[in-house]
Amino acid sequence: MARQRQDAPGLAAFRAAQSFDLDPFQISACAALEKGKSVLVAAPTGAGKTVVAEFAVHLAMQARGDKVFYTAPMKALSNQKYGEFVDEYGAENVGLLTGDTNINSGARIVVMTTEVLRNMLYADSALLRDLSFVIMDEVHYLADRFRGAVWEEVIIHLPQNVRLVSLSATVSNAEEFGDWLQAVRGDTDVIVSEERPVPLEQHVLMRTKLVDLFAGGSTGPSASSRVNPELAQMAKYGGRVITSRQAQDVGRRHSKGGRPDQGRMDRGEIIRLLDERNMLPAVFFIFSRVGCDAAVKQVLRAGVRLTEAAERDEIRQIVEDRCRTLLDEDLAVLGYWEWLEGLQRGVAAHHAGMLPAFKEVVEELFQRKLVKVVFATETLALGINMPARTVVLEKLEKFNGEARVPITPGEYTQVTGRAGRRGIDVEGHSVVQWVDGMDPQAVASLASRRSYPLNSSFRPTYNMAVNLIEQFGRERTREILESSFAQFQADRAVVDLARKVRQQEESLAGYERSMKDESGQSGDVTEYATIRREISELEKRNASNRDVTRDQREKSQRQLHELRKRMRSHPAHSSPRREELSRWAERWWRLHRQTEDLRRQISTRTGVIAKVFDRVTDVLLAEGYLKESADGSVTLTGNGVMLKRIYGERDLLLAESLRRGVWLELDPASFAALATTLVFEPRREEAIANDRFLPRGPFRKAWGQLGDIWARLDDVERDNRLPGSNPPSPGLAEAMFMWAKGGALDLVLRDADLQAGDFVRWAKQTIDLLDQISVVADGKQARTARQAIDAIRRGIVAYSSVS
Repeated sequence: MARQRQDAPGLAAFRAAQSFDLDPFQISACAALEKGKSVLVAAPTGAGKTVVAEFAVHLAMQARGDKVFYTAPMKALSNQKYGEFVDEYGAENVGLLTGDTNINSGARIVVMTTEVLRNMLYADSALLRDLSFVIMDEVHYLADRFRGAVWEEVIIHLPQNVRLVSLSATVSNAEEFGDWLQAVRGDTDVIVSEERPVPLEQHVLMRTKLVDLFAGGSTGPSASSRVNPELAQMAKYGGRVITSRQAQDVGRRHSKGGRPDQGRMDRGEIIRLLDERNMLPAVFFIFSRVGCDAAVKQVLRAGVRLTEAAERDEIRQIVEDRCRTLLDEDLAVLGYWEWLEGLQRGVAAHHAGMLPAFKEVVEELFQRKLVKVVFATETLALGINMPARTVVLEKLEKFNGEARVPITPGEYTQVTGRAGRRGIDVEGHSVVQWVDGMDPQAVASLASRRSYPLNSSFRPTYNMAVNLIEQFGRERTREILESSFAQFQADRAVVDLARKVRQQEESLAGYERSMKDESGQSGDVTEYATIRREISELEKRNASNRDVTRDQREKSQRQLHELRKRMRSHPAHSSPRREELSRWAERWWRLHRQTEDLRRQISTRTGVIAKVFDRVTDVLLAEGYLKESADGSVTLTGNGVMLKRIYGERDLLLAESLRRGVWLELDPASFAALATTLVFEPRREEAIANDRFLPRGPFRKAWGQLGDIWARLDDVERDNRLPGSNPPSPGLAEAMFMWAKGGALDLVLRDADLQAGDFVRWAKQTIDLLDQISVVADGKQARTARQAIDAIRRGIVAYSSVS
């Protein structure tokens, strides 16, 4: 049953319906929305940014027929917001679109991933009608080098009448980002808050003692230079508070090569310490999937039990209800019984390698205060609603795929943002566990810096190019790309000029409508106005130019006579609206001249994004996806129309392979295996010794053809000064082939050397790609793609698609 709401619109009614009063930054943002503005809200994790989004939904629902889209960077967040809105507004008013899920797409509130909205904009979907708000949650994801460009595409291409609600972490250049939003979206207020709703007390765990990081327990940025003196002394002498005489003894031992005792509490002991101090529930960030799973096993072996009998019964009931559709033969493979044992004792892991259903259960149990300790990777910090009383960081470094690197101030801010539950905790706690060689001042600097800068990752893609060229043509597309945040950061002036050009183009179109004679008897008024202007300019030249020869004067008189004759014979000259239409034409001409001046200014600027677009366009022309007419205009070919509907890193490679019939002879399992090579990205450098690791039959021929096409395209891209791409990866091909053939889960996961959650994620991405193929391909290829989808979507993959 949806919660009853007040019918009156406006901020006052919305505030009255809340269980708590709004903070100043929330009031400012909501007031801006009520005035018809867009907003950028940058505030710490847990500060309550989503209240602003909820007010936008409130405004849309109070207006007759208005719609609101809520976009999130991850499907898990989309699913979570969908459930919250269903509870608030009822299932009939809420929809969910995440690529593999389509629920009530015509609803007034639709939750979706950002990619889905981008695709809708390019397709000019009918679902965009009556759209009044778009909420972009976690908009700082725009900096993500793989997916960030999608955020910019949406922001640039949304209709101007749609108000944008952008929710961001406290990035250090929020004002610059807000300036860009103002430039491309119009009236936008930037609201920045660095106040945490729940104060954060920061500690270092030295041996067995919790020590405040800052002097006097201070938590703000102003404390960055005031490291707790006790901590500094303990760091110097191996984690102990000692007397002056003891310090001298330690110094002598050091001079002889001795090392101070660096004893560390194990995880079971740390949990007991936190429990004694009433600092649970806690999230331990370990930054390693294997480390998270090992931590759970370690604390269970240590005898940790954080639940009462009634809680254990409730946990078991929830787990059995959420996982009842899992096949019995898969439970052992998934580690179900060990996982359940940890949950019943109040302990769990949370990372991307887990089955999505398992992660969702952990989230639910943590929110219900049934699970008290979670060992997590940083993916938990990306907006999922799992706040804790305490966050523990065992190390301040992580593996980035190539080497162990220190975590950034932004990452530290993101993970410690989980500490402190609004309305539950008076304060939150972060605990950094001491390791040998750690510098207290470095920790303090990490903990007190203002977040991180937001830098654009935008770059034109092949799919983007054909979609924009079809809608706007090549030259207008170049101008649109000049409006990107990437170009804004490269040259802030260009984006202002490009926006002015777009505004003046709209005005020019209005002038053209105003200077049209509805009777059709006035002819081309622009032409008539041009003749009048030429007469005026020639008369001025004659009046100011007295030192001319007789021949020149006679020639000028002949020109004037001819122009006046053309003017009098023009249909517009005898129109009763002649002067009114001429004034509109003159305004059009002046504005047109100003617009051309602006275009020339833009063409002389750096234009880094437009240059990349030109190179992308050159590749598409060379490969036959675009064609150039004699007048220089560029349009799509039939292959370009196909490319329009292919989204992803491998858009051109997939289009070329379909165009050249690579997929024609494949059975459904081989089709699925080949699709996987276009989406799979190995976590480590993979080594394929020989062909015996690849599926047999028609797959191998198709794989060879795909590799040849990639190599040729890579050469073409590099010839056009584009960076090229990594070759397709066959690392998951055999496992996906086995799965599509009906293979057992344990054999497939062993062959893939993947955890269940990873396999499900890649399988779902493969399904997304196969779904695109089924739409853009024709005949046999489309049918086989649909059969391949059915072959993959079974067992844990099918279960995860609806969870």
